[in-house]
Amino acid sequence: MEMEMLILFLLLPFVPLYLFRLLNSNARKSITEVDHHHQLQLPPGSSGWPIIGEGLAFLMTAKRGVPEKFIGDRRIKFSSSSHSKSSICKVFTTSLLRESVAVLCTAAGNKFLFSNENKLVHSWWPENIYTIFAGSDRPESHEESIRLRKVLSPFFSPNCLQKYVGIMDAFTKRHLDVFWSDKKQVKVLALTKMHTFALVCKIFLNVEDPSVIAKLEEPIQHIAAGFIALPINLPGTAFNRAIKASMQVRKDLEEMVQQRRIDLDRFRQTATASDVNENSNYQDLMSKLLMDTYSDGRQMKETDIADIANKLNGLLIAAYDNVFITLCSIVMYLSELSTVYDAVLKEQMEIASSSKAEGELLNWGDIQKMKYTWNVVCEVLRLEPPNPGTFREAMSDFVYEGYLIPKGMKLYWSVFSTHKDPEYFPDPKKFDPSRFDGGGPAPYSYVPFGGGPRMCPGREYARLTILVFMHNLITRFRWEKVFPDEKMVMTPFLLPTKGLPVRLYPHTSSL
Repeated sequence: MEMEMLILFLLLPFVPLYLFRLLNSNARKSITEVDHHHQLQLPPGSSGWPIIGEGLAFLMTAKRGVPEKFIGDRRIKFSSSSHSKSSICKVFTTSLLRESVAVLCTAAGNKFLFSNENKLVHSWWPENIYTIFAGSDRPESHEESIRLRKVLSPFFSPNCLQKYVGIMDAFTKRHLDVFWSDKKQVKVLALTKMHTFALVCKIFLNVEDPSVIAKLEEPIQHIAAGFIALPINLPGTAFNRAIKASMQVRKDLEEMVQQRRIDLDRFRQTATASDVNENSNYQDLMSKLLMDTYSDGRQMKETDIADIANKLNGLLIAAYDNVFITLCSIVMYLSELSTVYDAVLKEQMEIASSSKAEGELLNWGDIQKMKYTWNVVCEVLRLEPPNPGTFREAMSDFVYEGYLIPKGMKLYWSVFSTHKDPEYFPDPKKFDPSRFDGGGPAPYSYVPFGGGPRMCPGREYARLTILVFMHNLITRFRWEKVFPDEKMVMTPFLLPTKGLPVRLYPHTSSL
């Protein structure tokens, strides 16, 4: 990061004239668009500093543990300019990632974006993402997105995933036996990362070899770090490391896909379709993607293999990052809230002792009984969501809340617009799992997994992984933080500031 900042400061003296011309050009373009739309105005806002926009302010509020403040302060600041009947504005503009961005600030704004996917808006990612995943071309087309989700949906459906509950349970038990049991103190961040990635490799790739897992994990961490690095592709920079890591992971995954295709072809020559569908060696996501890619009987090409590898690359990162971060947050909160911990323990011990034989693994029915535990997870996700939001791009000019959103403008929805807003969650700083009893929060106010056609397809996988881990951890241990004041902080990824070391206290047999 130091190198990126040095390069940035060296470049600063040469950019003012360019920025002046660019801003004037954009201003003339905006005036033309406004005239064309009967003098409609863009939403109120600020472009912040040259080059960095308001990105630094965005990151600083997150680092201080109050990411909602960035949005809340601007809603109040621009309320006097709002055309809406409400006393506080519902949309404002800012400058993030070198783009002018309209931020939609309400549950109604979330609903608007989610329900207009591929109608008025479509997904947009920063240039960093496309550069890191070089070879995956530009954003997938609407048809490609539909096809991918058609393949993913059955795999990530409850009906399909329920057969993995026992596998997840056995996997988690082994992890705790090796890395937690007989330890007086552990670092939760390191161990949850290890466990989550190993489980992802098992379920998605049918890979359990520790050396193969380790070979994949390190570069994937570099890729994730590159998402938010300055886009300076020079040796030694985080961005350069991410690009190289992505190329390496893609190469490794292509080799895995190629070998799996050979194995699958050999098996299919002597097996029926039902044999393939039921064989445990081909129930992972890689095999499902392979079978779908040439389900029409055509010969698979090298480009098909590369395409599958790219998809797996992105899916591994998504399923890995968000889950281990959530597990850290859960451990953090339960160390601080003894009454919540006791209630979760009571529910999990009832499940553990309810007509289960010695050594019997968890099943789908057990997961369905974890109602209070899941409410606790939901409240953790409300307060500490691992994914703060995503971007969209306007496909055409349209009007929102009386303001012009021109074609090409970026839009941003954030969980922090609603998750900590007292309008939707009274006393929003209070940890209260009962918010999710009954019908739960107001529609579109609770959006840790997004919504609409692009709602996270892996939400059920995440739910199972988290609940199985919680069951095993909490039925074995109590714990306390080594550093009582340690918190989860966005830097910009949500992480514990010191790696979350905890002291473990195994339960006595009387429990």
